[in-house]
Amino acid sequence: MVVSHSDRQRARRIARRLEAWFDLEGRSFPWRKKSATNYQKVVCEILLQRTRAETVSSLYHEFFKAFPGWKKIAGSSTSKVEKHLKPLGLWKRRSRSLLDLANVLHETGGKFPKNREEIDKLPAVGQYVGNSIELFVHGRPLPLLDVNMSRVIERYFRPRKLADIRYDPWLQALAKTIITLGRNPVKLNWSMLDLGGTVCTPRNPGCSRCPIRRGCSSAQKYSA
Repeated sequence: MVVSHSDRQRARRIARRLEAWFDLEGRSFPWRKKSATNYQKVVCEILLQRTRAETVSSLYHEFFKAFPGWKKIAGSSTSKVEKHLKPLGLWKRRSRSLLDLANVLHETGGKFPKNREEIDKLPAVGQYVGNSIELFVHGRPLPLLDVNMSRVIERYFRPRKLADIRYDPWLQALAKTIITLGRNPVKLNWSMLDLGGTVCTPRNPGCSRCPIRRGCSSAQKYSA
C-alpha cells in the first residue's frame, strides 16, 4: 500500500522528534546495550511478546548465564528451560518455541537466513519476530509493530480499519515508512515502543510530556 504524501510528511517530522526524545527519555534495558548480541536481542524479542519489558529485564542475566547461546538451549531439557522462564508466564509455550528455534539455529551455527520467506518458516517466528531478525541481524529498517507502537501511530494519524494490526495494510505501510525516515531505525523503534509504554498509554496518556503532541490528532481529546 502506498503511503500518502501528507502522511509521509508528518511521518518525517515525528521521526526526528522521537529519536531526540529517546536520547533523553528512553528506557534502559540490558538487550539495548552495545554489548548485547544478536542472539540475546532475538531471544528477548520472543520473550517480550505479551510480557512487560521490566519482567524480561529482571531475569535477563540469569537466563543468559544459563543459556549463553543457541547451542546451550538446544542441548537443554524442556524442564530446565521452563524453570528459567516460569516467572514470565506462558512458560511452556515459550520454552517450546525457544527449543524448536534453537534446534534449527544450532544446525546453522546460529546464522539466520537472509530471505524473508525462509525467516518466516523458522519456528516461533511470526511477523514481529521476523521483523526483529531483519532489523537486528540484517540491519533492515523494519518496524517492531506491537500494540504500543500501533497506539502511537493511530493516535497521531488516525485509527486503522482492521482489528488485527498484522493485516492492516495502511498501518503496516505507515509504520515501515516512519522507521525508514529516521536516522537510526533501531533507536526509532525503541523510541516508539517506549513512548507507547510510558507516555501514550491506553488510559490517561501523558500528552503534556509527549514529544509529538504538536500535530497529534488525539492530543486535544486527551488533554481536555
